[in-house]
Formats: sequence, C-alpha cells, structure tokens
Amino acid sequence: MTTEHTATLLSGVPSINKAVFHAIRFDAHDPASIIVTPHGNRRLVLRDVEVQRAKKLAKADEVFCYEDFEPTAGLSGDREIRAAQATAECLRRMDITQVTVDRTASALLIDELEIAGITVVLDRQLGVRDRRSKDADEIAALRKATEITESAIRMACETIAGAKANKKGELKLGTKILTAEMVKAMITNHLAERDAFGEHHIVACGSEGGDCHNTGTGVLRTEQPIIVDVFPKHLSSGYHGDCTRMVVHGDVPDEVARMHLAVSEAKAAGIAVIRAGSTGEDVHRAVVGVIESHGYRMGFPPEGAPPAYCSMPHGTGHGLGLDLKEPPLLDFKGPELVVGDAVTVEPGLYSLAVGGMRLEDLLIVTEDGCENLNTLPEGMNWS
Repeated sequence: MTTEHTATLLSGVPSINKAVFHAIRFDAHDPASIIVTPHGNRRLVLRDVEVQRAKKLAKADEVFCYEDFEPTAGLSGDREIRAAQATAECLRRMDITQVTVDRTASALLIDELEIAGITVVLDRQLGVRDRRSKDADEIAALRKATEITESAIRMACETIAGAKANKKGELKLGTKILTAEMVKAMITNHLAERDAFGEHHIVACGSEGGDCHNTGTGVLRTEQPIIVDVFPKHLSSGYHGDCTRMVVHGDVPDEVARMHLAVSEAKAAGIAVIRAGSTGEDVHRAVVGVIESHGYRMGFPPEGAPPAYCSMPHGTGHGLGLDLKEPPLLDFKGPELVVGDAVTVEPGLYSLAVGGMRLEDLLIVTEDGCENLNTLPEGMNWS
C-alpha cells in the first residue's frame, strides 16, 4: 500500500478527549475528527455550528462539517453516529484505505470505518507521545496553573496556622470550629476567583492523612500533620496544577518531624535524577533509596500491622497537563523521560497512628536537568 492511501485519525469530543483537543487546540462539546495525511495536510470535520469559529482558531488546514460528507444512505440523527459516518465518508472520498487511530478510538467509529472498507490500525502511543513534550505555550499554561495552585495552598496553610486552638485541641476560626470541609470550601472559592476549578482537594488531618487518598473530613486539630493537596484546572487554558504541602498548627511532634525530613530529602533526590534520558524508574528508585535509608518501608502495611506502621505505598509521581494524570509514570517500569515532560515528584509517608506526610512539586524536564515550577516553602510552620 502506498502512503498516499493512508492517514492518521484522532476523533472524539475535544472537551473530553484531550488527545483530540491537543491536536487541534480547539474546544468543542460535539465530536470532531482531525485527519492528517502523510504530506501533513490537516482536515478537520466537526459540527456545523463550530465551523466558522474553528476556521479562525483550530490547528487545521481545512475545516468541514458533518453534512459536507453525507454518505449515500444519509446521516444518522444520532450525533455521535453522524460524526462517525461523516468521518468515514470523508476518508473514503480522500481515497484513504488505511487509517491509524489512537487508543481512544470508539468502537462506533471503528465500525463505521470498517463498513466503509477502511482498514484500521492502532498506534498505542498516538495521542500520548505527542502530548508529553510540552511546547512553550503549554509550559506557560502550566506555570500559570501552578501559580494559582500555590496561591490556594498558601491561603489554606496560613489560615490553619493562624487559627486558635481550644482546650480540646480543636482549631477555631473566629467562633467556629475549623473543619476540613470549611478549608476545602475556601480553596474552591479562592480558585474560582482566579478562573480555576478543583473538584477534590485534600485537607487531611492526623489519622485521616494516614490513608494517602483520604480527602479529609471533620475537625482540624493542633499539633497534628495536615496534608493540603490542591490539583485544579485553569479554565482559560485547560491545563492543571498539582502541588502538596504540609502544615502543623502549634508544636511539631518528633515523629512528624522525622517523617518530614525523610520525605523532603526523598523529593530532592528524585528531582536531582530528572533529565532527558533518565527513566521514571530511575527517579522512583532514587526516592525509594532515601525513604528506606531513613528506616521506613515501601508498600502497603501487611495484614495485622500496628497503626504505627509507616510506609510509602505509591509511586513517586506522574505526568501532568490537560489531564491531571497522564504519562509518564515515575515508578517501577517508568519510561525514558523526554525534553518537555511535565512530571510531579511527590514522595509520601503514611501512618494511621501519626498521620500522613507528602510534599509535591511540578518539574519540566530539560536536556540536562529540570525546571521546578514551584516556589512555595516546604516547611510545616506557616504562621
């Protein structure tokens, strides 16, 4: 088969399917297909009401609507079927006989392509590798999202640190008992005022923080570690921030201080390994080495372990961008890093008796190292 009869296809709803959005840099709430020929021509097919806007804004050479490619049997009244039919008909008229799709291609689309006699080939990395190496505009978007994220974390940590403790050790803000729910609501409002939205912030105090993904509930208390993890989407760009800091109101317990030292050193060790050509596993192993050198363990507590059992049960980090979690993973079997990868480094320690400890930064991979987008201090005293 000659290359003239082949094409690459990404198809889906851009507001949901970030591979499609990234390819066309155009947001829409109805299915869109971007067809790229071996010669680099980019043909976009989407709903008619989006055509004029897409011609001005989308990353495409040609823009068409579904109705431009109505097959002999007509287009369905179901919009998703309609989009798939139009995409298949467009490819048929282009004399395309084989198309390469990404991992998000729907069974509906594949069925319509096969009905049209088009061979479908899956490229598992299409729409993944393209998004990993962030360009200058994407890094600027991540920087802005990080700035907003850090602003919310600072506000939350300073609010907790500035609260008063009653005789029961409960924190109070004015006359009200300060709860995790109250602080999360404050974070939500803070983000909204800055054109950002976060659905599940973590404000986990004491034993609740001993479960690494417990989002936190109830009363916040003095002299207990509190995890503040904020990971919003900046609405203007669609890119995420993700950062975690710790706060302790009042005196820091000795074991909490030991956990903090281990996690801080582990984060620094992981960051020191990051550069193009290193692997996600290299970064994770550097973190594991520090955690274990401090006498802590990796993995989940074994059955019957005492509440004081303290370990790191998760990987070191993940990619970040249009999705909160995307490749590459910083963990065992993590892939080679490339210039422009945006990755979090977030070692943590967790004990049901003591609480949780996690610190997280966002790094942009460079040829000979990385750039840390975070500027917040990583101490526990915010007063």
